[in-house]
Amino acid sequence: MKRSAGAELKTLEKMLEIYCRARHGGRPLCAGCRELLAYSSERLRLCPQRPKPACKDCPVHCYSPSMRARIREVMRYAGPRMALRHPLLALRHLLGF
Repeated sequence: MKRSAGAELKTLEKMLEIYCRARHGGRPLCAGCRELLAYSSERLRLCPQRPKPACKDCPVHCYSPSMRARIREVMRYAGPRMALRHPLLALRHLLGF
C-alpha cells in the first residue's frame, strides 16, 4: 500500500520523540535524533518512487547502512509504543496509509 511522505515523516517524528525521550532523555530531541530526523526527511523528499511505498517494501534503499541501522533501532523501540501514545498514526502506519 502507498503512503504520503508527509504522513510518513509525521509518524517518524513521533517515533523519534518516543525513542529519544526514553533513551536519551530528549525533550526536545537530542542532537543525534535531530540529525536522524533531518536525514530521514531529506531521504523522503528525494525519494524517486511515486507514489511512495513504505521503505521496507521499496526496491530502492536510499538510506546509508549506518542510518538504516539507526532508524531500525528507533522503529523497533517506538513502534510498539505508538499504539498507546499516537493510536491513529499507529493505525495509519500499520495499514499503509
